[in-house]
Formats: sequence, structure tokens, C-alpha cells
Amino acid sequence: MTIYSASLTLFLVMDPLGNVPVFLSVLNSVEPKRRHRIILRETFIAFSILVLFLFFGQYILKGLNITEPALGIAGGIILFLIAIKMIFPKHEGQQDEVVGEPFIVPLAIPLIAGPSAMAMVVLLSTHQPNKLLGWFAALAIASIASTIILLFSTPLRSVLGKKGLYAMERLMGMVLTTIAVQMFLDGINQYFHLLK
Repeated sequence: MTIYSASLTLFLVMDPLGNVPVFLSVLNSVEPKRRHRIILRETFIAFSILVLFLFFGQYILKGLNITEPALGIAGGIILFLIAIKMIFPKHEGQQDEVVGEPFIVPLAIPLIAGPSAMAMVVLLSTHQPNKLLGWFAALAIASIASTIILLFSTPLRSVLGKKGLYAMERLMGMVLTTIAVQMFLDGINQYFHLLK
């Protein structure tokens, strides 16, 4: 996997366009002046958590005796499930209501740094540990792109509308589905040594 493909995958997994309606709903009771500061704070916290998993996740896996093929297969399954949720999103009424100013939960975790994003960075670090700086750059690029989209969430909703945002999320889900299937096949191949 290249830095470009890793950045794209992480960006899709973070799902900033899909998170726009949720962010707007959660921050609805917060003063408009503070919204940008909260978004910057929450995205930075999410980035820090993912960096932690990027650099130390492999040691956690070694301690748990989890192999690379198992992580690849599990990562593919998790990404596939996330992609299915993006293609067939839940109804708005199912989102838990947050009272007051949010902190870490639910914006940083699990909306940005969710299980799939954590699994993805751990997979990158264990599959090619010699490219950690490259994966860090990919994570930074994906995080910056996600932050920009979330900062402009209000204008985005005005321009695209709810249907436009849902359409974009479904499109991102379709792309993520193919990436998930490829990760799953790579894990199977690595375990059974099917291809040289």
C-alpha cells in the first residue's frame, strides 16, 4: 500500500462527510463561535489517539499473540461492516443526544477515531513497520482533510443538502467496500500462501 492509498483509505474510514450531520446535531446547542474550536480540539484528540495506535499498536498485538493475517482478515471484515453502514445509513433518530459541550465522546471517539480507523493504522504499522513515517504522513493528510470538511460542515450542508451528503457518503461506502474486500483477500492469501 502506498502513502496515497493509505491516506485515501484512512480518509474514507474516518467518514467526515457522513459525520457532518452528526457533528451539526451534537454542536447545535453550542455557540457558533466555539464550534470551530471544539472541532479542532476533537479532531486533534482523535489524531493523537490514532498516532498512539500507529506507533504502539503492534506491541499490543504481539502481547495478544495476534498474527498479521488475522489482523488483515479482521480489518477487512470491520471495514466492510463500516462500508455497509455508510451505504445503508441508520435513521437520524437513532443518534444519541449529547447534552452540553461534547468532550472526546462521541466526536473524537468513536466518530473519527473509531474501531475501524484504529484497526487500519495498526494494520499499516504491522504490515510494513519500516514505513512508519510514511503511515504517519498518510494519517496526518487524512486527518487534515477530515478536519477541513468538518470545519466547513455548515456551508457543506447548505450547498449539498441532506440528500447530497447522503449520496456522497454512499459513494465513499462503495469505494471502502472494495478496499475492505481487498484487505480480506490479502489476509487470506497471506495465511494460506496462495499467491507468490
